[in-house]
Amino acid sequence: MTSPQTFTVTQPTQIQFGAGAIANLAETVKNFNGSKVFLVVDPGLVEAGLITPITATLKKAKIPFTLYDKIDPEPGLKLADKGARLAKKAKCDCVVGVGGGSAMDVAKAIAILITNGGKAVDYLGLGLIKKPGVPKIMVPTSSGTGAEVTFTAVFINEKTGSKGGMNGDHLYPDAAILDPELTTSLPPHVTAFTGIDALTHALEAYTSTQAHLISEMYSLEAISLIADNLPAAYANGDNIPARSAMLMGSLLGGKALATAGVGLVHAMAYPMGGMFGIPHGLANAVLLPYVVEYNLIGNLEKFAIVAETLGQNTDDLTLRESASLCVGALFNLNDDVGIPATLKDLDIPFDAIPEMAEIALTVTRPVENNPRKPSLEDVIAIYQTAFSGDVPF
Repeated sequence: MTSPQTFTVTQPTQIQFGAGAIANLAETVKNFNGSKVFLVVDPGLVEAGLITPITATLKKAKIPFTLYDKIDPEPGLKLADKGARLAKKAKCDCVVGVGGGSAMDVAKAIAILITNGGKAVDYLGLGLIKKPGVPKIMVPTSSGTGAEVTFTAVFINEKTGSKGGMNGDHLYPDAAILDPELTTSLPPHVTAFTGIDALTHALEAYTSTQAHLISEMYSLEAISLIADNLPAAYANGDNIPARSAMLMGSLLGGKALATAGVGLVHAMAYPMGGMFGIPHGLANAVLLPYVVEYNLIGNLEKFAIVAETLGQNTDDLTLRESASLCVGALFNLNDDVGIPATLKDLDIPFDAIPEMAEIALTVTRPVENNPRKPSLEDVIAIYQTAFSGDVPF
């Protein structure tokens, strides 16, 4: 049940969704008065020859573009700084980001740096971006981050090794083109951890202390779409209905997190990426059931609804029993799509846990959003349980 509260929703991104929608890219660029594109692309797409649908539509419309594909899975701030310098030198007036969350976050940051100046590190935090960027159009090729509709861009600070984000309304993309046909070549293991990443966004936004009626609507539909379709997309990448549902689930999860925020799973995933290079979606996926088990008592009613949305039968059960079912459902879903069961499986050293816990608690907004307020000892205990895989439920 949603508690009465005041909230603000800002979601300005134009969304184009459907098979073949990428054909609209050139027209979309022109609609935002773009004349030269800075094209930020995941390098894997270039290596696999999968950017042809992107570049073909620009070439056909005679829109010149500069390709920037030096993107890491966990991007550092210097990638945004370098991209902005290249974009300014090429006199690009529109940025298109193609790929997963890393490419889209870099693209969003570059668009902001072109007009605001300075370096990416200057804008880490909330509300530090003063001017709109050049028009930015996002084209996701995975169903995970929802970055095509969020006001955040996340980076690793090379000097500190910590992970943090730029946050502000000026980071919202102007347009997003979601074409499920661009996701069919995603390998099964990437389909799995990006899909659970999207589920994490939706679930954490739903149980966030900042949740409200609109975010909850997005969250529950996203949870349902992902739970019902991720196994099919994982089993057969060419399953367009499943891919479409996953892309929509990721989109709605992104909208949910943009308005209600995420929680402790994300805070605990950040040091796993910053310290050990674990992809963000994979870190979220492994941690999710363990953190949910810890969080249950923070909002039993909502976790019981999550269990039902995940397909669990809660008839004749107590509220506590119903809520607990979502933990087992999440472990089962992870197992179905090959997600490793423990931090030990990711080669995270056990003796790094105290340091990771300290860093996790510095990721203040997700910690504050969490339905249960964690202590340092709590976070250490969750990591330790996730290391051993021993969950009592």
